[in-house]
Amino acid sequence: VQPIMGVVDDTTLACTYAALILHDSEAKIEAAAIEKILAAAKVTVPGFYPCMYEKALANADVKEMLKSAITVGGGGGGGGGGGGGGA
Repeated sequence: VQPIMGVVDDTTLACTYAALILHDSEAKIEAAAIEKILAAAKVTVPGFYPCMYEKALANADVKEMLKSAITVGGGGGGGGGGGGGGA
């Protein structure tokens, strides 16, 4: 018996990848397009997932979301260099 979280994770990943494919193709992220990609990949997800992704990303700036996801926090500067050798 597979735990529910494993199924949810696979579903989430499949829909996320489909949305990223659409974004990368400069296509509109719509439920029908997500379903088409999933069907081509022979992936089955609950019917509400593609609709949920469409609504969640309808007005989102996906490019900016991706940039912020990979941006490392503004940590402090690097440590000081080693001291110079004495004479």
